[in-house]
Amino acid sequence: MRQVAIFGGTFDPVHWGHLIVAETALYQVSLQQVLWVPSYNPPHKKAASFQHRLAMLQMAIADNPAFSISLVEQKRSGSSYAINTLIDLSEVYPNTRWYWIVGLDTFQTLPNWYRGQELAQLCDWLIAPRILNSKDITQSELICQQVEQQLAKQSTVIRWQLLHIPLIGLSSSLIRKFCRHGKSLRYLVPESVRSYIAAENLYANSGEEN
Repeated sequence: MRQVAIFGGTFDPVHWGHLIVAETALYQVSLQQVLWVPSYNPPHKKAASFQHRLAMLQMAIADNPAFSISLVEQKRSGSSYAINTLIDLSEVYPNTRWYWIVGLDTFQTLPNWYRGQELAQLCDWLIAPRILNSKDITQSELICQQVEQQLAKQSTVIRWQLLHIPLIGLSSSLIRKFCRHGKSLRYLVPESVRSYIAAENLYANSGEEN
């Protein structure tokens, strides 16, 4: 049985933090593949076009044969729910043990997801904590345990583990902010992504406030 992880997100833009999380998951759990699933039309977010985000993602993962992209979100009409993504991917990749890579903040909301109790038991969860100091690891574990306990009250069993990622204080919002202020993106994103952002003049006038 193959071990495959889903890594969904807006990736607006993809950066080294995303890549480090995916690479950590690949080797920490001995995965055969990480499936990157870019959201097609993210709700409540004003994002770059799907075509731009997809192009940057393709460039960023091109040299890693264990990384691939699924366009399952693009092909689906109407509301997009995580459990539908997993069901659709299970049809394409049968006989697979599924993992789901999420950030700690997202994992906290899992009990409130559409059919979240069902989804929680269909895959193993790989949690990327926000690490600023050693105390954050303990705090991250406590938060995950609280989610586990909350689901247990609903007779739901969940399997999870924290990813042992190095301290990388990167976010897509930070990248976009740097673009707006004309700051260098070198070493924050892959060089191919940096060149693409410059060529397409992405994020220079995104209008976000920080």
